[in-house]
Amino acid sequence: MGNKAQEHVDFHHLQHNKVQSASLKTLWITLSLTLFFTIVEVIGGIMSNSLALLSDSAHMISDVLALGLSMAAIYMARRASNSKYTYGYLRFEILASFLNGLALAIIAVGIFIEGVRRFITPQDINFQLMLIISSIGLIVNIVLTIILSRSMKEEENLNIQSALWHFIGDLLSSIGVIISAVLIYFTGMLWFDPLISMVIGCIIFVGGFRIIKESYLILMEAVPDKFDLEQIRQDLLEVEGVEDVHEMHLWAISSDHYSLTAHVFVRENIQPFCIILAINETLEKKYSITHSTIQTEHADIHPHGDYGRTFSQRSSRNT
Repeated sequence: MGNKAQEHVDFHHLQHNKVQSASLKTLWITLSLTLFFTIVEVIGGIMSNSLALLSDSAHMISDVLALGLSMAAIYMARRASNSKYTYGYLRFEILASFLNGLALAIIAVGIFIEGVRRFITPQDINFQLMLIISSIGLIVNIVLTIILSRSMKEEENLNIQSALWHFIGDLLSSIGVIISAVLIYFTGMLWFDPLISMVIGCIIFVGGFRIIKESYLILMEAVPDKFDLEQIRQDLLEVEGVEDVHEMHLWAISSDHYSLTAHVFVRENIQPFCIILAINETLEKKYSITHSTIQTEHADIHPHGDYGRTFSQRSSRNT
């Protein structure tokens, strides 16, 4: 009996894991292309001595690390829940996204600082090599951005979104490096190189900040932006037998995986199981929320302090 008790795992009517075949395939293709071009761009950046190109190569290195984290998150999300991790490993996706966004922001700050240094002390640049490498980078980043955009339409995934932001930044970086090379060739003004790199850094920072913000809100278990908690409360109050809704929480475990809990005061003449069933149907049909925990209560039996007393008094007056 003891061994059986140790082997027991709680039954879950909903699976707390996520199989994302399309996202995984996309990330493998993206990682392979990114790793190849990163090596090319690092060598080209060093040989040409272009800060814009080096900043882009630094961003590409962060892309490789970010993609590795994203892939690890997808593999982790496949693992089933257990008695310790009752929600499975879905939250690892959000941790990976937060780290990706943080990496983007740190890289952007580093690029900006180096740009200021090169404004003060301009350095010679091999613009021909700079132009060749950045043109190849532009083609690669266009391809990768298209691949990731299509994957986002198939499966909602914050890691794919963060990877997409990385490559949108790379795409803009490649355009910026090309513009910088052309301007330096026609004007001879070397400060265009750090100027473009600083603009690239600002764009990268904005993308990183957005990913940090979105993943932070999930980690803090904030109500997702797509939901209006008060409107949901009003909809639940419309369910027959529900007299009050309180102690209500709605949060995301990971992208597109939501949970809701609520306590409800119910009429005594209606079977509480029927009320719970009606609430669950309302949540699923109106909001696509399929994981909910509803606790039915009686204001005079369950302790609720002043809130319960006020509700009871109001109910007595109404009757």
